[in-house]
This record gives sequence, structure tokens and C-alpha cells, in this order.
Amino acid sequence: MNTLIEKLSTRNAVVGIIGQGYVGVPLALVFAEAGLQVIGLDVDPSKIEKLNRGESFIKHIGAQRVAAAIKSKKYSATADFDRLGECDAIVICVPTPLGAHREPDNSYIHGAAREIAKRLRRGQLIVLESTTYPGTTDGEVQPILEATGLHTPGDFFLAFSPEREDPGNASFSTRTIPKVVGGVNAESTEAAVALYRAALDKVVAVSHARVAESGKLLENIFRSVNIALVNELKIAFDRMGIDVWEVIEAAKSKPFGYMPFYPGPGLGGHCIPLDPFYLSWKAAEYGVWTRFIELAGEINTSMPRYVVGKVGEGLNQDGKSLKGARVLVLGLSYKADIDDDRESPSYELIELLQESGARVAYCDPYFPVTHKTRKHDLKLESVPLTAAEFARHDAVLIATAHREFKDMELYRNVKLVVDTRNIVKGAQGRVVKA
Repeated sequence: MNTLIEKLSTRNAVVGIIGQGYVGVPLALVFAEAGLQVIGLDVDPSKIEKLNRGESFIKHIGAQRVAAAIKSKKYSATADFDRLGECDAIVICVPTPLGAHREPDNSYIHGAAREIAKRLRRGQLIVLESTTYPGTTDGEVQPILEATGLHTPGDFFLAFSPEREDPGNASFSTRTIPKVVGGVNAESTEAAVALYRAALDKVVAVSHARVAESGKLLENIFRSVNIALVNELKIAFDRMGIDVWEVIEAAKSKPFGYMPFYPGPGLGGHCIPLDPFYLSWKAAEYGVWTRFIELAGEINTSMPRYVVGKVGEGLNQDGKSLKGARVLVLGLSYKADIDDDRESPSYELIELLQESGARVAYCDPYFPVTHKTRKHDLKLESVPLTAAEFARHDAVLIATAHREFKDMELYRNVKLVVDTRNIVKGAQGRVVKA
């Protein structure tokens, strides 16, 4: 351990990062910028080619950062997993999706662990960053690694450190967001703390990997439950003729005891729609039923249908049917001003509108064309971002609050705007909050 910590503190260690996506790439760049040698591993050859050319496929990760890291020769991307043998520390940043029945899918974690096991050597540190339920690191990853005959802490070190990426957040970055770390034993915690201290501003050590795994889930369950609460209140206040957005503004004037959350058309992103169900699934193993998590999931997943219902109501007031109506959906990204559409409710909104017989188009300057996801394959192209294009539709549905959509001139000839993000003010046509 002392040898590993010395290599990390002197920036002579080689760090391997499995998964070069929205978590792996920024982490790789932070380590490279701190002076460590970084090997980024991925199974997607197109990503590898772009990264090695100094290009970025993530909007908020500037190409200049990637190019600088490549030019410095501190960072390279590869599909050759044999290079894991060169690494002193290996970080796993792979997807953890849900299955068809909302059950956790840890197959990517297991696959990464098996690849590491083939090349595992004494003195290496392995850190899992992929969000999962408590007990994955020591209960699933550790047995795969120890099947090699090597054991922790005598031969290698193993820890969990949850990713906390927030794409598009200008106030915090990978380097400045505090990093929680918990090992499967004290020695592993110490080694993992040394890894992240070599590149990040603040590291928070906890007693065990299971605490770190649980902390990540608590963060996102907190958000999921509070978003569900405000979504439910949105529906109740709407029936009463009260604007929930004005209610939130009034409540947040209180300087203590309140934190604002905002309604929307459904949950999106790589964390909040998925992570809470990892804990509810695991809790059931212990005979505990996490009713808040399940209720929040029920409310949040119902939002796209509620929004489509509001589109139908708005059209009815114009004497039109949803069937055959031209509806323009604004935004594929799950949140404003980023090119990240993972789990975006916009996909479900479009499909629900299509199922109702509407002729649906979309506009998103960050996505010229839709791409195939695990659940959706729309095969659509973005329409122009112009007032003339908007006016061609019977209804414009705002799903994402991109800054480009806040130009009120775009809506000057739109008859009906269904606004789920409270961004349209002063439009000439009718605006329905949803």
C-alpha cells in the first residue's frame, strides 16, 4: 500500500478508467490534468477514435480539454483491455441500467470486474464508481477478483466512490465536487483516498464501501421524492386554478427550512429515474418495503401521460382533436443546455403523442437527429428553430428549457403553447402550464 500511495502522491501512477462516457471522460481528464498517466478503456471504437483525435462527443466537455490531454501524452483511449495490467489504479465507470421489470442490471459491472480479474496483479487498487445497491462492491466485485487467488487487502485494494457528475453545472466540476470514498477494508479506503487526493480538491472518507454506496442512493432518492411531491402538488394546484410556479417562488422566500424543487414532464438523466429502484429492490431482500421510493416512482413516471393529457385538453379548447394535430416537442435533452438525452421523458412524450394519432416533430439544437437508445428509436430529424416553423404546428410542447427556447419571438404566431418548464412569458397565443 505504501508503494501505491507513494506513486500516487508523486504522480507516477498509471490510472485506468473503464468506460469513457459522461462519467469516465471528465474523470480521466481531471487525473491527466493533475499529471497522472491515464488510460481510458471502452468497447466503442467510435468513441476511442474521437478521443484520440482530440475531439469531444460531450458538449460540456470542451474539445480543447481533450486535445490538450492527448497532446500532453498523459491521456489515451483504447479498446485493448490487456493494458489494464499496466495500471496501478483502475476505476470502473460503466452503466447500471434497470431491466424490463425495473430490476437492477449489474452485468456491466460484472463484465468489467471479469476483465480486470484476467489481468489482476498485486498492489493494484480497484474502485467502482457505477451507482448500485449496497453490497455490490464487497458482495459481487470482490468475489470475482478473489477468484484469481489474490485477496484484499494483502494483495490488492478495493473501494467504492460514487460519481457525482452534474452535466452543465457551471458552479461545480469533477475536480471541485467532494468525493466520497469507502473501501471494503481500512487499507483499501486509505489507498482510494490517496488516488482521489492526487487530483480532486476534497475527499470524504467513510467507514465502508456499503456506506458510500448507500450515500449515493440517498442523494438521488431525496431528489426523486421531492420532485414527486412537487409534481403531485402541481396537479392539485392546477385543479384549484393556482400556479405552482408562483407558489414555489413564494415558499422559497423563506430563508430556512425549505428547499425549492421544480415540477417537470417526467424524470430524466442517468441517476434519478434509476438509482432509487436499486435500493428498493435490495431492501426487499431484507423484508423492507420502501414505500416512499415506490410512490415517488409512480408519480414521476406518470408525468408524461399527464402532460399529453394537457396537450389534448388545450387542443380541445381550440376545437381540435389530438388525433391528426401537428405537435412540436421542444427539447430531447433531459435538462437545459446539455446534449445528454439519457432517460429523457421527451422520448416518451413523443411516443405517447404518436400513439394518440398526433403528427409529431421535435426541435433541439443539440440533437440534429434522434439516435437509437435502449428503449426508443424514433428516426426523426430536428426541425428549424424559427418562428415560422413553430407557427406551422397546432401546439408547441416545451419539454426542455434550453436557452434557445426562451426567445419569445419564436412563439409570436403560435396558437397554443404547453409549457412544462415555466419559460414562456408574454406570448401572444394561449399558454397552458403542464
